[in-house]
Amino acid sequence: MSFKLAFRNVRRSIKDYAVYFLTLTFGVCLFYVFSALDDQSAIQFLARNNNPNVEAIFVLVGVFSAFVAVVLAGLILYANQFLMKRRKRELGTYALLGMPTGKVARLLVTETLLIGLCALVSGVALGILGSWALDKLTVAMFLAAPEEIFSFNLSWKAAGKTAAYFGVIFLIVMAFTSLSVSRSKLIDLIRSGRTNEEVSRRPLAMSVALFLLGCVTLGTAYAILLTRGLLRIDLLWFIMLGLGTVGTFLIFRSLSGFLLRLTRGHKGYYKGLNMFVLRQWSGKVHTNCASNTVISILILLAIGVTACSVGLNDTITASVGNQTPYDLTVLNYGREGAYENADIPQLFRDAGLDTDACFAGVESVTVYYNDPELTGMPAAGYYAVVALSDYNRLMAGRGLPVLESVDKPLRTPNAIVNGPAADGVAVVPDDMISQLTPRRQMVNITYAGNVSKVDDLVRMTLDEAEDFTGGLEIMMNYKLDNYYDLIGAKILVLYMGLYLGLVFLLTAAAVLALQQLSQAADNAQRYELLSKLGAPRAMRRGALMRQVALAFLLPLALGTIHAFVGMKAANEVIQTMGRVDSVHSSLLTAGLLLVIYGGYFLATCLGAWRAVEEKGR
Repeated sequence: MSFKLAFRNVRRSIKDYAVYFLTLTFGVCLFYVFSALDDQSAIQFLARNNNPNVEAIFVLVGVFSAFVAVVLAGLILYANQFLMKRRKRELGTYALLGMPTGKVARLLVTETLLIGLCALVSGVALGILGSWALDKLTVAMFLAAPEEIFSFNLSWKAAGKTAAYFGVIFLIVMAFTSLSVSRSKLIDLIRSGRTNEEVSRRPLAMSVALFLLGCVTLGTAYAILLTRGLLRIDLLWFIMLGLGTVGTFLIFRSLSGFLLRLTRGHKGYYKGLNMFVLRQWSGKVHTNCASNTVISILILLAIGVTACSVGLNDTITASVGNQTPYDLTVLNYGREGAYENADIPQLFRDAGLDTDACFAGVESVTVYYNDPELTGMPAAGYYAVVALSDYNRLMAGRGLPVLESVDKPLRTPNAIVNGPAADGVAVVPDDMISQLTPRRQMVNITYAGNVSKVDDLVRMTLDEAEDFTGGLEIMMNYKLDNYYDLIGAKILVLYMGLYLGLVFLLTAAAVLALQQLSQAADNAQRYELLSKLGAPRAMRRGALMRQVALAFLLPLALGTIHAFVGMKAANEVIQTMGRVDSVHSSLLTAGLLLVIYGGYFLATCLGAWRAVEEKGR
């Protein structure tokens, strides 16, 4: 009987459970997607190639998953409190009709269990789709993806882990639900939602003083961050975090006091239902101060983590092209370290490789020892130099701009070989080369056809050859080796950033949505009174939307300011690795913010209006 009643209640109240259900579904989806990373074909490919970042990915996914589980558990408990508030009068009616308190608690537990099971199934199903999309995104990162990583694997281990984590969370939720109902008095259930928060009136001067103090506190925190940097973690770093949190709280605490007072002198205050909207917003002053502070910090973390991970990912991508412009670089150190110019393609042919079919281009260049007295370039930063004519020949072969002339030695604008060592090469005039000593021969090779297949063929041919080097000291620098190492770093940075960023953003938006839906249910009688006083339906709906918009935009505005300052400090760290594409990272972050935060805003407006309308019928 209890199960049938619970099933009927869930089906009848499906719109009440919509935001709760979507939040659970998205949480399960995210948890499954990132728990299934170790079963992705691309990750397994990197693991088979002993990529050093794969182990770090597995470790961090485990750590972050535990952290995310705690965050989602708190979010689910918060959402459950919202549902309890919406259902208390109904539960009180059951008790008033003679249903024992224990059976009422079991009824609510059964409803929570049904919603949880549905969310778990739909979340895992959506997670499988998301995992497939993430796998394809990973494969798309590869310059030349081997055929074996174009397969998708369903992760039963991730599904079991997700079910286990959320099973424990729902057991905790159901225990809290049962305890809350069993402790509730009948009068409290019947009169739920009628008790208003008592707002203490403070002088305008005090509110303005709190606002200014909050601004000064935040400004001090910003100054410490921008002056000392992001990575200098000491006591002052934690003081900065404390000042930022306190400053945020003070600003929200003061807004509730003087915003209402300041707007009274404006003629727009009495236009339409603006006075009612501002009164409604300031009516939850104590609750909103604390929650808005937390939400602003969550938005800061969401924007900052996501944008920085995307920016760092772009920087790593740029470094791939800068450090590995060729498919293969052969470094010829000669015999016993003595310079010797050799026919490297002939060595490949002697080993049994068809160079005409495998190589699209071969460029040989000699680099020379740097003589600081002659070149004026310090030996510490420039280990070798190259002639201007050789540099221009290499650049012309790649379709890059050449240097017309070089009056004095300068660092090569573009890499001339694979590897970070290319950053230490300088271009010198041709007439200076005759005065320098040759250091080594470098042969740059561009593959013909599929890079991955040709690379495998070259490696296999050299492995099977008895003596490929012909007595020379030769080192091979394959582009794909460097590329796969950097791909691992890209995945580590991008996915961990997206994982945490999405969770923080989802949490902030869901908390705001549940908060506003709860307040809309509490304020339904007031909107009903407006209707009786003659306020048109469109005016009442507009007032409700402005009330929700005010609740969503204020923490978003302050959180965005926090994120802007934080990203400025973070970009200074990222720039040590290369150029930061702040436009791309900002656009992608804004897109995620618009989809998730904006989506919750629209869903909240619709849900809040439905709650108000149903009360008025």
